[in-house]
Amino acid sequence: MSDVYRQCCQARNASPAAELRTKISKSMEDLDFSAKPTPRPEAVARAAAQVAAQSPLYQPALALEFFRSAGTMEEKPAGKAIFTENEKAGGLFSKNARMYLLLEGEIGLMIRNKFFGVIKPGDVFGELAVIADLPRSATAMAKINCRVLSLDEKQFHTALEKKPEFALMLMSTMVQRLRQSIVKLGTARPAVAPAERSDILDRKALAELRRELATQEPAEFPAGKVIMSAGAVGAFMYVVLEGRVAISVDNNVVERVGAGGMFGEMALVDRSARAASATAESDCKLLAINRTDFLGLVKAKPAFGASLLKSIAVRMQQLAQQVAQLQS
Repeated sequence: MSDVYRQCCQARNASPAAELRTKISKSMEDLDFSAKPTPRPEAVARAAAQVAAQSPLYQPALALEFFRSAGTMEEKPAGKAIFTENEKAGGLFSKNARMYLLLEGEIGLMIRNKFFGVIKPGDVFGELAVIADLPRSATAMAKINCRVLSLDEKQFHTALEKKPEFALMLMSTMVQRLRQSIVKLGTARPAVAPAERSDILDRKALAELRRELATQEPAEFPAGKVIMSAGAVGAFMYVVLEGRVAISVDNNVVERVGAGGMFGEMALVDRSARAASATAESDCKLLAINRTDFLGLVKAKPAFGASLLKSIAVRMQQLAQQVAQLQS
């Protein structure tokens, strides 16, 4: 019986085991965006796979608490595919997407029937399909008999209500990957086509957010006005209420954000300098959220935390695809 599984069976007040460290069968060079060029599907999959567990900010004990607060115990026999490459997360003919925490065993990650990575006990995997309704970027198969805790979307939201700090941890690990992508794209010559994103928050969610921050008046920026600059200290994140904002690195536009989209959250999550600049492409109305309000919303409003995770996950996938284009 693994230490993780033994923890899961102990009482909630038991002292947490020492942190488990993830080990990937490929070297970190193979998983990093600075690695030698690889075909596009593999590059995207490696960028998306094991987002949480690869980061030193990952907390296995917190992940275990999160999953056991609302998760389902499952056993996966050796040779069983847990999910398959390009499997859609939502839709009429799709399977109900689940994310997983491995308790016992070993999971192999495959692209085109070739293994490129391994999931070890304590690792979270498959989270992007649940968080952002994204297709699976790789196949996950049990290499030996495995035990997992799994969460579907409803269980994920239930767990967020109980353990909102998990959202902050996961954001931190995802932001690390985003920063790597942004640096890579900013130095690309020629520049790649910018990613477009909006409507992460629908009208109902935007209205609720404005009610929560009723004392905060929207900020207006005319077309051409710089909203934030790369390298600066980040005091606010922004939600686009009206207009469109260009996100750029070294004068290369890498993203455009429309109404319902968010930007600037990375600096609030990890307290690092701004990774990119933002300029109003059209007259804009933005809701500025400081770090105190940001943390309060994530902890008190799980739906806001879930929306932020979705925004970051979608950006990560889009930027991973752009980086892969540079490598192909």
